[in-house]
Amino acid sequence: MTQQILITLCKKESEGESEMTRNSMDDNKLYREQAQHWLAEYASAFSGSARQGLSLQDDVELGRAWMRLKDDAGYGAISWPQAYGGAGGTEIQKIIFAEEELRYNLPTDYFAVSLGMPVPVILRYGTEGQKQRYVAPAIRGEEIWCQLFSEPSAGSDLAALRLRARREGDNWILNGQKVWTTWAQLSDFGVVVARHDPSLPKHRGLTYFFVDMNTPGIEVRIIKKLDGARDFNEVFFNDVKVPDTQRLGDVGAGFAVALDTLMIERYAVTDEAGWGPKLVDFIAFAKQARVKGRPAMEDERVRAEIASFYVEEVGLASIHARALTAIQTGREPGPEGSIRKLVVANKRQRMAALAMDLAGPCGILCEPGASTRTEFQASWLDSPCLRIAGGTDEILRNTLAERVLGLPKDHRPDKGRPFSELKA
Repeated sequence: MTQQILITLCKKESEGESEMTRNSMDDNKLYREQAQHWLAEYASAFSGSARQGLSLQDDVELGRAWMRLKDDAGYGAISWPQAYGGAGGTEIQKIIFAEEELRYNLPTDYFAVSLGMPVPVILRYGTEGQKQRYVAPAIRGEEIWCQLFSEPSAGSDLAALRLRARREGDNWILNGQKVWTTWAQLSDFGVVVARHDPSLPKHRGLTYFFVDMNTPGIEVRIIKKLDGARDFNEVFFNDVKVPDTQRLGDVGAGFAVALDTLMIERYAVTDEAGWGPKLVDFIAFAKQARVKGRPAMEDERVRAEIASFYVEEVGLASIHARALTAIQTGREPGPEGSIRKLVVANKRQRMAALAMDLAGPCGILCEPGASTRTEFQASWLDSPCLRIAGGTDEILRNTLAERVLGLPKDHRPDKGRPFSELKA
């Protein structure tokens, strides 16, 4: 009798969970349809031809107008608390809208860093006053933030930073250099990790701050990329005074806060729409291109590559579906998400290179201002940056090896040694 009661209770609980899942799926489907209709009505005025011929500053202003419109409609910072200007929605709603928004060529890149990492870390570590002051203006695009992490001698090794922070009473004096800082030339504020004590092991001698980018002593120099884009910068700190009230986390906890910054977004939307031309675009191109006088689609090597691209897309779609299911049921997506960035970035570069080969001598031509999302040449020129930014291929492979496959961690000869004793 007891066993039968337990079976009945478990069955009812399972049926209840299934009903909740179905209701949630219905709600998400409705939310997606509403987002699609809203975007269809408003996005065209801010994307595509609306951006052609605009200067950088005009494009940024168009982006600010789009961010304000989104916020007014309840699509700005969808999953953030309403108390700080967010929409108070769910993580899955945020992802749904981001997927649909990526279908348009909107001027949102300028605000991606702000809302992806620095401002969320203010939400987590900032005071109540700081949250009230900084979060809402960033959501509306009124203020832009950058992330000052990478340095010339410390790329993927976040703990090897050398920019110095010296305590002077209630202030800190920062000296050193950062590099590859996206949109630093547009930014009002930035988060920065600095070394306050080189006598400690490298992971323990770091402290985390946020800075006003107009502070005396900060110099921003634009780095022109291979494709002519100017979104990267190097930033120099010369006796820059930062109040201790702009420290995030404890003194010496900078590495932990930095890791939080990188991991704070539960799941990044790495949909094909924002990463270069799609496979369907390549197939259409291959039907027009010629190999030995015949359509490239008839060449067995081209068909084999297309099959390989398709297999990768199906695998990525499965990983994406698993992550969305985890989020929808209140669980954290696993480290498998690293697979998506690793595979997509590599596939994008291979697909663009093949398209350029099929185009022959004309394959090297790239029109000024060509979109990396639609033009294979521009996508190929930009792809090395994508394979470095947000974790190099090597770092991602380490993550997958250790956290997914369970392989032993790399040997750490610097563990426990003072940073000042390590070779540059």
